[in-house]
Amino acid sequence: MNATAATLLKAIEAKTANIAIVGLGYVGLPLVRAIRDSGYPVIGFDVDLRKIDALNKGERYILHLGDDFFSTLKADSKFTPTSDPKDLAKADLVILCVPTPLGLHHEPDLSYVFESTKTAASALRKGQLIVLESTTYPGTTRDEMMPILETRGLRCGEDYFLAYSPEREDPGSMGRSAQHIPKLVGGVDDVSTDLAMAFYSRVVKEAHRVSSAEVAECAKLLENIYRAVNIALVNEMKTVLTEMNIDVWEVIAAASTKPFGFQAFYPGPGLGGHCIPIDPYYLTWKAREVGRTTRFIELAGEVNTAMPHYVIERTVHALNSHCKSLKDSKVLVIGIAYKKNIDDPRESPSAEIIELLRDRGVDVSYHDPHLPVFPAMRKYRVSLKSVPLTQATLAASDCVLILTDHDAVDYSAIAKHAKLVVDTRNAMARVPTDATKCEIVKS
Repeated sequence: MNATAATLLKAIEAKTANIAIVGLGYVGLPLVRAIRDSGYPVIGFDVDLRKIDALNKGERYILHLGDDFFSTLKADSKFTPTSDPKDLAKADLVILCVPTPLGLHHEPDLSYVFESTKTAASALRKGQLIVLESTTYPGTTRDEMMPILETRGLRCGEDYFLAYSPEREDPGSMGRSAQHIPKLVGGVDDVSTDLAMAFYSRVVKEAHRVSSAEVAECAKLLENIYRAVNIALVNEMKTVLTEMNIDVWEVIAAASTKPFGFQAFYPGPGLGGHCIPIDPYYLTWKAREVGRTTRFIELAGEVNTAMPHYVIERTVHALNSHCKSLKDSKVLVIGIAYKKNIDDPRESPSAEIIELLRDRGVDVSYHDPHLPVFPAMRKYRVSLKSVPLTQATLAASDCVLILTDHDAVDYSAIAKHAKLVVDTRNAMARVPTDATKCEIVKS
């Protein structure tokens, strides 16, 4: 370890190193909290001036983090929100937490990574450690980021250092804050890994070293491919078992009694969130570079992306049984967040289902206690506001379509006042049968 690395290591160990987080969203802000709580001063950088303004005012813009988090950050002299790239030069560590979406043809879109790397490069100085946390294909850190950073004339491993440590956020889940979720750390060289390990081991409960940035990049993809494939399996099981009049939820519960060799995954209306619907395609795209196909992963993608259409099909059948056609019917959607108890709509299947319903002439409204206004999304622009879940609203709806099972929703009211419920999340199972006055169709 040369003198430059030794000086940085000393600052990390003493917790005098300044840490900059680039991207103050669902990944960056929880990381800010973990780093701040561990004793390091933090610079929060984002190009979105609305976020910087909200942080300066102590206003919440991510639901599950709570009001106290934002008011505490505002009062904390060790946290500095900024939109000025020059402030990154003050940091000893710069951590990139930016989106990695897909293009129109399921190709990786690394534009946010490239732009944030250029921003970091513009302020790069000797003795800095740059870490990427965004999910991406193997080779991104070494082959894509390093050439951009080295336009400054500094040499990686000697003048500055570069590593990858994939984010592992689970928003809305109790006991799984950033500091309690184990981290993987892999650098482009041993010294970079040493420095990144020294930092993360002081921020999170467990930090695990791997041999390279590429191993860490692949591990993140495998984690989410594993989930996508298993969700596709139970989604396919649901469509088959429904035709056999067998309750897939009861089947999963029965299989879950086995103490080994089985892990429960649950069906739904499709895949949502910033990871599972997107990340597998980063590997399928990269695999073509080496002449391989990923049939298993792509098949899982086909099953999962077909689920919104299956939900429409089930809704059509349910309405037909009530002598109603889909066209001109009134459908109340429950939940537009991609998972329960959060305000994150990214890649939510609810958006596609609502668009499919509206394209077929359905009068669609929605209720989501965490998203009062349907937010603008990459592929969808829906002008709707959440309606109150009242007796009148429920009674006026031809069908209530449950797409997200938020705990804050009054399912007993739905059971009492709705005519017909199509339930994609088994949410109505929490209401006693004798208190249910509507027809419930599991989808």
